[in-house]
Amino acid sequence: MKRLIVIVGPTAIGKTATAIKLAQELQTEIVSCDSRQFYQELNIGVARPSLKELHAAKHHFIACRSVTSPYNVYDYEHDALAVIDKIFASNDNAIAVGGSGLYIDALCKGINFLPDPTPELRAELSGKIADGYLPELLNELRQLDPEYHAVVDQQNPIRIQRALEVIYTSGQPYSKFINKELPQRPFEIVKIGLYSDRDELKERIYQRVETMLKLGLLDEVQSLLPYRTLNTLNTVGYKEIFDHLDGKSTLQQAVTNIKNHTWQYAKKQITWLKRYDEINWVDRKKTENILQVFCKK
Repeated sequence: MKRLIVIVGPTAIGKTATAIKLAQELQTEIVSCDSRQFYQELNIGVARPSLKELHAAKHHFIACRSVTSPYNVYDYEHDALAVIDKIFASNDNAIAVGGSGLYIDALCKGINFLPDPTPELRAELSGKIADGYLPELLNELRQLDPEYHAVVDQQNPIRIQRALEVIYTSGQPYSKFINKELPQRPFEIVKIGLYSDRDELKERIYQRVETMLKLGLLDEVQSLLPYRTLNTLNTVGYKEIFDHLDGKSTLQQAVTNIKNHTWQYAKKQITWLKRYDEINWVDRKKTENILQVFCKK
């Protein structure tokens, strides 16, 4: 049977390096499940793989779209499965990697059709977020769907808005749709989760943010000012710098906010991943025997 090896874990844990190593060993290709890395204009702030890394193993769904052409999870599921089919045509294995839980679920399990809201509802919720009412919307989500509220990235207004859109449109909790059992994929799935000591992970996150700044994060965000109203740009690493450019914070405070918000996001990712019993957890420093131990090379 064909096999998809999925590398998961919190941000900055080392998923890219591990995926490349496995892809090289198996002479196969990598499918990204990181929704922030889909966009051509986002590079430093989303820790896109370097050119050296992209050349080390063929990647799919990296910088494949413009921020002006949003990419939803339904289209991603369809497109990613098509790519995997092509990989399987010449290889028994494929590698998937990423930190976007919803997109990983879409690839591995499929995702249920979710009802679209009316334009009026979407505009109303978008307006509330723009006016600073995200805490109030989070409270509504907690009351209407405590299960999803417990795992959602509370710094991601897109996810929060989408959940409320589905709840208001369908009259059902968002978690009911995303947790519904779906037909199994026609290939074996092996999930490998990377972990580390929390203090070590926090230090890796903080160091990566400092590296982003040295690589030119400020200039990258300045170049994106024409697109700042797009939901795609309302994400950690960009919105904090936008606040700085607006005079709402010093650069150092913006950097501190990115570190803190990224750490909060990583903890949410860990909470999300703990829901899955099928993940084989591996110390990020001991990944050399993954194929032999878990994938029966």
